[in-house]
Amino acid sequence: MNYTLNQLRIFLKVVEQKSITKASEELHLTQPAVSIQIKNFQDQFDIPLLEKIGRQIQVTNFGEEVADSCRVILEEIEKVENRKMAYLGHITGKLQVSVVSTGKYVMPFFFSEFMEKYPGIQLNMDVTNKSKVVRSLERNDVDFALVSVLPKGFAVEHTTLMENNLFLVAKKDSSGKRKISSPKELEKMTLLFRENGSATRMAMEEYLKKNKVQVNRSMELATNEAIKQAVLAGLGCSIMSIIGIRNELRDGELEIIELNGLPIATDWNLIWLKSKRLSPAATAYFAYIEDKKDEIIKTHFSWYARFLA
Repeated sequence: MNYTLNQLRIFLKVVEQKSITKASEELHLTQPAVSIQIKNFQDQFDIPLLEKIGRQIQVTNFGEEVADSCRVILEEIEKVENRKMAYLGHITGKLQVSVVSTGKYVMPFFFSEFMEKYPGIQLNMDVTNKSKVVRSLERNDVDFALVSVLPKGFAVEHTTLMENNLFLVAKKDSSGKRKISSPKELEKMTLLFRENGSATRMAMEEYLKKNKVQVNRSMELATNEAIKQAVLAGLGCSIMSIIGIRNELRDGELEIIELNGLPIATDWNLIWLKSKRLSPAATAYFAYIEDKKDEIIKTHFSWYARFLA
């Protein structure tokens, strides 16, 4: 046997994706390069590891056993690397964070300087919908999660990261025909909602209910980015976080409609399981956030203070 760690990584990725194409994309390699490494790896075994049935790659029983061994070997190699960094006085390890979709406009700014300070830490940040974020936290798959509404049903600790202000937003009206002076006038408009379970949707529904607004025309979209594009296309208006529309406001593509009760003030909360024992990497990140968050907010997010006046 004369296989390499690189071959183990490539084989494991193909097993996980069951596709040469998808594996090559995740590994940032060409498809021929992945195929060659898989062939060289297979040539060292007399028993097939993978089978191609039509266009689908199937993993043989033996291939699954080899994949399990690959995982163990690569995990042990990672531990050796972490120990080496520890001996050199560096904090190492993985930092797993799950972020609700709108949070993608926030969290990178709270990581950039930290990752420069701790190059031995590997960051995995998953951006998804709220239900998946909460599920991954409850299953203890992540160290931290970013949400605007604290989950119920299990105990969490949290620290408030920064404000999350929600405004009524529409495509810029240069004609001057749009006149909205009260929430009831929203009944004449198409309202764009996030998917069920979204904290932004819940805030929008609560605002409409409080102001006795009947929804006559609506659309539902799965992400904040989809909502923004729909608003830009003139499909309707929506209550959304100002964080994700800085460029569109600056360029005059979108405008904020001022109504009583708006903006809706919520918070971004960094949360973790109360029962969780934080790793050295997670402990270092929490200490960094507590020390630096005010400075980060002032540097990167003070721009929207003028919309709150």
